[in-house]
Amino acid sequence: MLILILGTGFVYSQTALQRFINHPALKHASVGVSVVELESEKSIVGHDAEKSLTPASTLKLLTTATALETLGDNYRYKTEVAIDANDPSRILVFGSGDPTLGSDVFGENRNAFFINCADALGKSLPKERNYSVFVVDNLFGYDGVAPGWTWIDMGNYYAAGAYGISVFDNSYRLFFNTTDRNGCPRILRTEPEIKGLTFRNSLSLNSSGQDNGYIYGAPFSYEREVRGNIPAGRTEFSIKGDIPDPGLLLGEMLADYLSRIGFQIEKVETARNDYLSAICATDRKSASYRVGKVIFTQVSRPMKDIIREINVESNNHFSEHLIRTMGRYSKGDIYIDPLEAGIEYAKGFWKERGISTSSLQMFDGCGLAPQNAVSAQFLTDLLVYMYKRGSHSSVFFNSLPKAGQEGTLQYFLRSTKLSGKVVAKSGSIGGVQCFAGYLIDGSKKYAFAVMVNKFNGTRPQVRGAIEQFLLSVDHNI
Repeated sequence: MLILILGTGFVYSQTALQRFINHPALKHASVGVSVVELESEKSIVGHDAEKSLTPASTLKLLTTATALETLGDNYRYKTEVAIDANDPSRILVFGSGDPTLGSDVFGENRNAFFINCADALGKSLPKERNYSVFVVDNLFGYDGVAPGWTWIDMGNYYAAGAYGISVFDNSYRLFFNTTDRNGCPRILRTEPEIKGLTFRNSLSLNSSGQDNGYIYGAPFSYEREVRGNIPAGRTEFSIKGDIPDPGLLLGEMLADYLSRIGFQIEKVETARNDYLSAICATDRKSASYRVGKVIFTQVSRPMKDIIREINVESNNHFSEHLIRTMGRYSKGDIYIDPLEAGIEYAKGFWKERGISTSSLQMFDGCGLAPQNAVSAQFLTDLLVYMYKRGSHSSVFFNSLPKAGQEGTLQYFLRSTKLSGKVVAKSGSIGGVQCFAGYLIDGSKKYAFAVMVNKFNGTRPQVRGAIEQFLLSVDHNI
């Protein structure tokens, strides 16, 4: 169904829309379009705007908007290090679900937590006794990977699990030597080093220079399989995978830093075994520790920086932490699935604000699950709300990349009159290409969502068709 305003722009709008949906690359596709004038909140152009379609990463708009409105733009995660009041030789590390700990994203020293924490402990604790490190990483439980994700994504850095403790973006680099063009790429090392991690190497070499290498494996498994192909002729070439057990790695690295300054660390453990035992028990026992003096606290970057990273670079890992953070915010019991609770909370949040969620089906917070579904109208309703009524409207608007200039939109609408005048979130997984955001060109101010599923053309053709549609809408309305 077409929803079009009357007046001068009617014919032009209809022509632009018909030209778009009749594009050869979209011949067999499902398409949803919604363009809304921001000030009047009137629908300007629409096509199957209420149809539920796979949003891919445009779902991150919902996650970041909900987190921003719920927690505020200056919310910060805290990772605390304390002494067990029951056992002064036990060092406790408490995770709050901070996705930025040791992250490369903000250009900071990725080892700052370990350096500063070891320094604080060195100044506070005697080194004569033997210590243990216990990492409390159970805030989100241990189902860190959304059940709707496909097996082909498991083990790769873009599908890293989200846990109460995350470190180094929960990813590592696997380095190869590919100078032997007649042999299999030779594994050199991982950075960081992960004890016990093994690889079944099925990689081949290519002469195209392209990185087509992928690492597969289940969460908490230390067996990985490497498939695909990577460039030949390199003394060093790396691909990225997900850290199997981030809490344990953090504990082991902290123990190593403490050992360097003279501490004796006998044991490193996480809360995982206690948590899994409690899940299976009818009588869940209280924690095996009691928090004593807090010696060191690592504070994250503020929420406004986190959501900008999510929306500009389409960071799945950060997004999955946010949806679970809201789940734990709404339901504090650590034995309740925080992903399910976060999804329930997000749906309720927008329903309470008068936005219909009947088209919304969520299986994660980042859009990687192909089962996710939402309508173009829901996305524009959310965008209009955030622009006009959001408590942090400007922060949300400024979190979106500028077309033709930044992040995942660096090449979208580049060298056109809309470069820098569109800010939006893109979304692309197999057979899906979507864009949703704002078009601000002088007095013309629109929220838009264009969703294309199951297209038969190439992705560049579909992106080009969407670009031409937006340019036509801006020119003719």
